[in-house]
Amino acid sequence: RKLPVFLNVPEIDAMLSCIDRSTPEGERNYSMIETLYSCGLRVSELVGLRISQLHLENDYIAVTGKGNKERLIPIGTIAKKLIKSYMTKVRTQMPIKRKAEDILYLNRRGNALSRVMIFYIVKDLALKAGIKKVLSPHTFRHSFATHLVEGGADLRAVQEMLGHESITTTEIYTHTDRQFLRDNILSYHPRN
Repeated sequence: RKLPVFLNVPEIDAMLSCIDRSTPEGERNYSMIETLYSCGLRVSELVGLRISQLHLENDYIAVTGKGNKERLIPIGTIAKKLIKSYMTKVRTQMPIKRKAEDILYLNRRGNALSRVMIFYIVKDLALKAGIKKVLSPHTFRHSFATHLVEGGADLRAVQEMLGHESITTTEIYTHTDRQFLRDNILSYHPRN
């Protein structure tokens, strides 16, 4: 299997720092990118995220993933704070269209964002941050999983958070662990 492209933490921080948070769209985009990465969401889960699925007081969100399956994902302090900020400072000032009242992230016209718009936002941020990797919104999901596995998270827990049916799908994220072990062995073994 082909190894997924992922971002390291400084690259993610560089992309986030390129967002102009003084604009409503910038505040929304900052919150979206942080949520995408912090929760390991698919782009369809992000654009379909509903206010009624936020359980911020209990530090989790419920998302509807592939096969219309709902799963619970813990949400970090930073993403939680940014969602609350977006909801109070930006979303309350917008004209919200009928049928979009429960959608969290909205475009300027008050409708749900399209998946394509998220792709454009990610590509633009990568360009501004000078990142040469071929990125998509899914890269943040790969980064989320890779960083969890690198940090020692249980593979079954990562599988649950990603909503993978099979553990073999999640095992792709052990690639960095193997590289880390290989580098250590080559660096410290007396025969190398």
